[in-house]
Amino acid sequence: MTLPAPDSQVPPAGAARADGHNPAGACEATSETPADAARAEHTHQAPQDPEDHGASAGSRAAGLLGPAEVRGLSQALGIRPTKTLGQNFVHDAGTVRRIVKSAGVRPQDTVLEIGPGLGSLTLALLETGARVVAVEIDPILARALPVTVADRMPQAAGRLTLIQADALSITGPDSLGEAEPPPTRLVANLPYNVSVPVLMHLLESFPSWRRGLVMVQLEVADRLAAQPGSKVYGAPSAKLAWWASAKRVGTVPPRVFWPVPNVDSGLVRLERRDPPATTATRERTFAVIDAAFASRRKMLRAALSGMFGSSAAASEAIESAGIDPRVRGEALDVTDFAAIASKQQVG
Repeated sequence: MTLPAPDSQVPPAGAARADGHNPAGACEATSETPADAARAEHTHQAPQDPEDHGASAGSRAAGLLGPAEVRGLSQALGIRPTKTLGQNFVHDAGTVRRIVKSAGVRPQDTVLEIGPGLGSLTLALLETGARVVAVEIDPILARALPVTVADRMPQAAGRLTLIQADALSITGPDSLGEAEPPPTRLVANLPYNVSVPVLMHLLESFPSWRRGLVMVQLEVADRLAAQPGSKVYGAPSAKLAWWASAKRVGTVPPRVFWPVPNVDSGLVRLERRDPPATTATRERTFAVIDAAFASRRKMLRAALSGMFGSSAAASEAIESAGIDPRVRGEALDVTDFAAIASKQQVG
C-alpha cells in the first residue's frame, strides 16, 4: 500500500469538487468514490507478505486494523498523536465491532462518523454493509483514510465518503455533499476538550439520525448519561436530554488504544426522542439550565433570581411551573427546566 506523503496537501473544507460542482456551504468531500480517488492519486500495491507494516495475517484477512497495523500506519504517515485532537487510535477488532453492534448499525444505514483517525472503526462500520460519511479534522489522516480502506477492504471503498473538516463546521446534511443521503446513525470518538459541544452540535444539526454511540473519556460518559439526583448530573446531562436519552453501555480499557491513554473511555448510546412539550424555545430552556447549574449549592429561586429580576419573581415563576423553588437544579429534569423557561416573560 502506497500512502500519501505526510506533507501532501489536502483540499480545504469547502473547496470545489473534482467535477467542478461546489454545493453552497459544503465541506470538502470526495466527489469520486474513495477507491477511484485512491487509485488515481496513489499507486496501490498489495503487501507482499503479512510483515508489511507489521501486519498480522489474521487482522489482514479480516480487513481490520490490529496493533501492528496501527503503529505501522502511524509511522508511515509520520503521525505524532496529539492530546489536543484526542488521537488515541483503537487497535482491537473486538472493541470496534462491539461499538458497531451497540450503535445498531444496519446495512441500509448511512453512518456519520466523527474522528475516524487511522480507520479502525471506519473499517468495522463498512464491514456491516453500511455507507459511511467520515469527518476528520487532521489533513494527513483524512488523505490516508480512503487509501487504507481501498487497500484493506476494497469491496467497501465505494461506500466511504471522506470530509476533511472540523466537526463543528458541518452544519447539516447539505454540508455532507448532494449525493449523500441524510445520516441515520452517528458514531463518534470525541476528545475530552470538545466532546460535549460537538455532540450537542451534531444533535441539533442532523435530526435524521435516530440512534448514536459516542466514545468519550469515562468521566464525560458518566456526566452525559447521568440522571437527576446523581452527583455528576449537570448542565450537559440536562441539555442532552432535550434531544435524546443517554445510557452508558460499556467501558473501553486503555490497553486497546495506541498510544495508551491514562484513563478509561466510556461508550454512551443515544436514542433520539421528541423535545419536551413546551412553549419555551430550546435556547431559553438552556439559559435556565445554565443559570441553575452556575452554582450547584444554591436553591433554584436564588440561582434564577438574576434571570427573573429578583428572588421573589423567580419563586413565583418556579411555583407556577409546579416546582418547589427551594430545590436545587440537580433535582430537575429537562421537562422541569422547560416548564420554568415557559414562565419567563420575553420583552
